[in-house]
Amino acid sequence: MIKFIYNVMINLVNLQGKKIISFMLKIIVDLFKRIVMIIIFCCFCSIIFAQINKDKIIFEDYKSGYYENYILKDNIKNESDSIKPITKYLSCDIQNNKFPNDTALYKLIWHNKPLSQGMTGTCWCFSTTSFLESEVKRITGVEVKFSEMYIVYWEYVERAIDFVKTRGETSFTEGSEANAVTKICKKYGIVPFEVYKGKTSDAIFYNHSQMFDEMNEYLKKVKQNNRWNEDLVAKSIKNILNNYIGVPPEKFNYKNAAYTPIQFLNDYLKLKVNDYYSFMSTKEFKYNEKHELIEADNWWHDDNYYNISLDEYFDLIVKSIENKFSISICGDVSEVANFRDLGVAVIPDFDIPSEFINEDSRQFRLSNSTTTDDHCIHLIGCKKIDDKYWFVVKDSGSSSFDSPIQGYRFFSEDYIKLKMMNILVHKDAAKGILNKIIK
Repeated sequence: MIKFIYNVMINLVNLQGKKIISFMLKIIVDLFKRIVMIIIFCCFCSIIFAQINKDKIIFEDYKSGYYENYILKDNIKNESDSIKPITKYLSCDIQNNKFPNDTALYKLIWHNKPLSQGMTGTCWCFSTTSFLESEVKRITGVEVKFSEMYIVYWEYVERAIDFVKTRGETSFTEGSEANAVTKICKKYGIVPFEVYKGKTSDAIFYNHSQMFDEMNEYLKKVKQNNRWNEDLVAKSIKNILNNYIGVPPEKFNYKNAAYTPIQFLNDYLKLKVNDYYSFMSTKEFKYNEKHELIEADNWWHDDNYYNISLDEYFDLIVKSIENKFSISICGDVSEVANFRDLGVAVIPDFDIPSEFINEDSRQFRLSNSTTTDDHCIHLIGCKKIDDKYWFVVKDSGSSSFDSPIQGYRFFSEDYIKLKMMNILVHKDAAKGILNKIIK
C-alpha cells in the first residue's frame, strides 16, 4: 500500500493539467473496481460459508424404543431384570428435517410385510429370504413366505464344519452375507415358514443369545483340545440347534403336494439360485473383475463379487429398482445421521458435503473401517426427489420398527453411495454389466 501511495505522489508531481485530471480519474476508477471486487468476494464467501456445516453435532438422551418395549420384554423372565439404561449418544441436528419418509410416495416392488429378526444377528437371512420371496412373485406370480430359520440352521452347520477344516480359523459369529442364502439353498433347498418356524418356545421374538453362546463355547473347546472331527462337530452343533430352534424337515406337505426342500426350490418355486450375482465397488481391486469381499461375515471367502465403479454400482441399483427388480443390499448403518425415529439415513455435511462423495471418499471409509458390513436389508423402491434419489428398504432390525412406517426405512442417494458395500441381484437386472465383464 505504501508503495502504491508513493507511486501516486510521484506521478502527481510529474503530471500537469489535463494529465493530472485524467490520471486521477483513472485512479478513482481503479479503486472503485477494487472495492466492487472486494464486495463481490465477501458476498461469495458469505454464501459459501453459510452453506457449510448446516448440520450440527448434538448429544441426545437415549430413549427406549421397540427393542426395549417389545423385543427385550418378551425375553425378560423377571421384572427385576434391567433394561438398557438411558445414556447420551452422538446424534445430529438436521435443519432441513422434511424427508420423504412415507411409503405412499413410492411405487414399491411386491414383498411380504416386515418381520422383526428379534434378538438375533441374522439380518443377512431376513433381507435375502425377503428378496427371494419378491423374486418368486416376479418370476412365477406365486406368493410365499419362507422360513428364515431353516437357512440359519444349515448356515451354522456349514460354518461349524468349515471351522474344523480350517482348524479354528473360520470366523464363527451370527453375521453372514446375502449370498449365503443362495449358497445354502443350492445345497439344502428351502421350506415355507409354516412348515418350519424355527422356535421351540412360545416367545414372540427370536432370541439366539443362549444358543449362539452354547455353540461358540463348544467350538472353543474343540479348538483347545484339537478335536477336529467333522462328523462329531456337525452332530453336536445340530443337537444344540435342534434344542433351541427345532429339527428342520426332510419332507413336508404344501398345498396338497409332498416335497423335499430341494424339490420345493426347484419344482414348486422354480428358483434358479445360480441366476443371482453379487456386486461391490472398491478401488482396492480392479474393476470389471471378480474378487473376494474382504469381510469377516464372508467367512467362506467367496470371491465371486463383481467389482465395478461407483457410478456403475449406483446406476445398477437405480436401474434394477426402476425395472422392478428388488435387491438385497448390505452395508453400514452405524452412522450418526441414521435416525430411527424418522426412519431415514442421510450423510450430514460435517461428515462430508454431498458434492465430495465419490469413489475416493467411499474407499477412504472402506479402508479405515469406518464403513463396515454390519447390516443387510431389502431394497424395494426408489424415487428421484429434488434431483436426488431416495430409496425405500424393508428392514428386520429393531430400530426400523421405531420408524414412522414400521419395518421400513428411507435411505438417501448419498448414503447408498458412501456406505452400502455390496448387493445381490438377479442376472437380468445386471445384464448390461455382466455382458461387458463376461465375454
